[in-house]
Amino acid sequence: MIVLILERVSPSLRGELTRWFLEPKAGVFVGRTPASVRDRLWEKACSQAKDGGCLMIHSSNTEQGYKIRSWGETSRSIEDFEGLFLVRVP
Repeated sequence: MIVLILERVSPSLRGELTRWFLEPKAGVFVGRTPASVRDRLWEKACSQAKDGGCLMIHSSNTEQGYKIRSWGETSRSIEDFEGLFLVRVP
């Protein structure tokens, strides 16, 4: 399972991602793709986000059961404390 959250990105990028994911709320994408497709979509989102921010949560074999990636300026920051992901609200 993949959750991709985009902030302040172009409508064209959001439209392009709807080919692969459902968009239940503006800028929030949910879906399931192979790891290779997931990584390519992440690279595409980051390269086209410009001044926006990207956050991806995907299933992984960790204690929490998922990994989190972030890029750019998002409204919340993710902190990694010895393998445990926590959200910091400014």
